[in-house]
Amino acid sequence: MPEKILSNTFTVPAPVEAVYEHLIRPENYIGLSPLVVAVEDVQDGSYVAVERFRALGLKYDNRIRVALLGTPGKAVWGEVDSPGGVRMAYRFDLTATDEGTRVDDELRLRTPFGLMAFASGQARKVQLARAGILADRLRQTRG
Repeated sequence: MPEKILSNTFTVPAPVEAVYEHLIRPENYIGLSPLVVAVEDVQDGSYVAVERFRALGLKYDNRIRVALLGTPGKAVWGEVDSPGGVRMAYRFDLTATDEGTRVDDELRLRTPFGLMAFASGQARKVQLARAGILADRLRQTRG
């Protein structure tokens, strides 16, 4: 299976603990990924995210099982198992800085032949959007 690594580093104007607490809760991924419109079947360490895709006036809800693990104040990571054989491991490493928290966001994507361009394009859009959304959410909570 082809593999691609996507990386993005950004700063969130909030303490590491606040960023960790936000990223470890499944319900916070609604809208944090612009594709995720719902979270279902939350269990200890996993949940089902509902991604909504729209094309040619049609909508498709893709239900994906997401593992969600973490080390408090240090990192959040897991794996995504999506229909069609698309697999993604993700990791958010958190580091305290004078400005708040540096987030090193890494996605390791594996797809069947022929799907990499579409899957990596979607994943990259989500990854870049997530940086701004997370910063905005946690900036608002600071006051």
